[in-house]
Amino acid sequence: MARADDALMQHLQAAGLDLNENSFLADFRTRLNAYYQERESEFIEYTTHYYLREILGEYGYPDLPEDILTKSLGGYYAVSQDNWQPEADALPTLEALRKRDYRLGLISNAADDGDVQTLVDKAGIRPYFDQILTSAAMGIRKPDPRIFQPLIKGWGFAPERIVMVGDTLGADILGAQNAGLHGIWIKRRGDTPANRAHADTIHPDAVIERLSDLPDLLDRIHNQSDSLMG
Repeated sequence: MARADDALMQHLQAAGLDLNENSFLADFRTRLNAYYQERESEFIEYTTHYYLREILGEYGYPDLPEDILTKSLGGYYAVSQDNWQPEADALPTLEALRKRDYRLGLISNAADDGDVQTLVDKAGIRPYFDQILTSAAMGIRKPDPRIFQPLIKGWGFAPERIVMVGDTLGADILGAQNAGLHGIWIKRRGDTPANRAHADTIHPDAVIERLSDLPDLLDRIHNQSDSLMG
């Protein structure tokens, strides 16, 4: 966190902004922490960009060129991007799903669209997905069911033919079910306070331990659905 704040400050100062480092970073971090709390109940994404521009305006820079904010946030997020790596079974699973002709989309709750897009490209997974959507770009967060609509409309499938796979009960599974989709919970990293809080109230349609369990499970769901419709 401190390294990211330092990187942000260095980019802003390099752009010629005269800011008191200690007070600016303290105010920026306080604003972001309040935002992170609020978005978990309001499901609205105002983005890091929004709050950075807002606080810079309060420090006397209300009309900064867009490229200054973009480059500064790029430096801010670059600090953490090297720490993100795909799970060992992610690429093999995506390849298996593509070979079985499943259509794939990605929906991420995130405060910065550019950060997500960079991580997707660093992981080499963009070719597997028809659409890559973020709450930062759409302004709403899972579990708001509206965030799923571009994928539903783009594919032209009935919602009950679509499966959401995620590790967060309150965002991924509840959001999917609110939108009429099936929700599969991947439990591998699911032992979190938020998931424990929802364990008795949000019930996924299926549970898997590993991503590699997904292709065979989807085949079973697909075959059962065809049998019911036939």
